[in-house]
Amino acid sequence: MENILEIKNLSKRYPSFALQDVSFTVPSGSIVGLIGENGAGKTTTIKLILNEMKRDSGSIRIFGMDNIRDERKIKEQIGVVFDESYFYGDFKAVDIGSILKRMFLTWDDTLFEQYLRQFSLPKEKRIKEYSKGMKMKLSIASALAHRPHLLILDEATSGLDPIMRSDILDILLEFIQDESHSILFSSHITSDLEKIADYVTFLHNGQVVFDRSKDDLIYRCGILKCGASDFSRIDKHDLARWRKSEMGYEALVLEKDAAKRKYPNLVIDNATIDEIMLLYVRGEQK
Repeated sequence: MENILEIKNLSKRYPSFALQDVSFTVPSGSIVGLIGENGAGKTTTIKLILNEMKRDSGSIRIFGMDNIRDERKIKEQIGVVFDESYFYGDFKAVDIGSILKRMFLTWDDTLFEQYLRQFSLPKEKRIKEYSKGMKMKLSIASALAHRPHLLILDEATSGLDPIMRSDILDILLEFIQDESHSILFSSHITSDLEKIADYVTFLHNGQVVFDRSKDDLIYRCGILKCGASDFSRIDKHDLARWRKSEMGYEALVLEKDAAKRKYPNLVIDNATIDEIMLLYVRGEQK
C-alpha cells in the first residue's frame, strides 16, 4: 500500500475555530511531522483521525479503509501516544500488560516484556512513582506491543530531557525500518523532526500551509538577512515571507541557490523548520 493514511479536504467547524480542507498523506515506511503553533489544529486533526470527534466533511482513509466505518479493524493496527500518560497511577507495568492483552488480538507479551527491559522500566513499581520520561516510555512500549502498522504521536517528546528524547527518536527510527510501518508525529520540537521526519505538514489557522519533504524544506529554502537599504532593492516576488527585526530584515526564500545567484552580496543561510514556521506565521508577504 502506497499510503497508510490519506486525508482529503478534512473540515471541522467550531464557533471560534475551523479546520478547513486539510489534505495530506502518510506514505508507507515514512515519518510525517505535523507542525503548527498552539491552536493551529494539530490535536483536532489527530482526534478526527482517531474518530474521537466527528468530521463535518472530507475523508480519512487508513490502510485503505474509512476511519469511521472500519474503526475497529483500523484501531487494531494503530498505536497512539499522547503528551501525558493516562494510565492509572496505582497500576504497575504488569497490570497494563494484563489489561491491554485483552483489548488487542495481536498483543505480544514477549515483545512488551522486551520493551520493559530495553527501557529499564521496573514491572513492580507503581506508575505514579515513575518519572515523566519513564511514563512516556511505558506509553510507547504499550503502543508498540500489539505490533501496530501506524504509530500516532501527539507531543510525545515534549518536556523530556535531550537524552531521553534521543532514546525515543531511536525507537521511532527502528520502528519504520519495516516499510509497512509509518508514523504521524505532531510536535513543537522541530529539531526532533529535523532528525527523523521524511515529510513535514504545517498547519496554521486550521489550514495546510505546506506539505513537503523535510529535505526539500531545509535544503532548498533559505533565510536571507540584510539591512533596510538592501531590502528596499530586493524584488519582493522573490520572497515567500519577510520580517523586520532590530538587526534588519529576515526573509524566507523558497529557492536558496537561485536567490544566491541573484543576490550574491547578501547573506542567505540554511533554513530551519522553526525559522520557516515563524516567518509563515509572523511574516509579511507581497
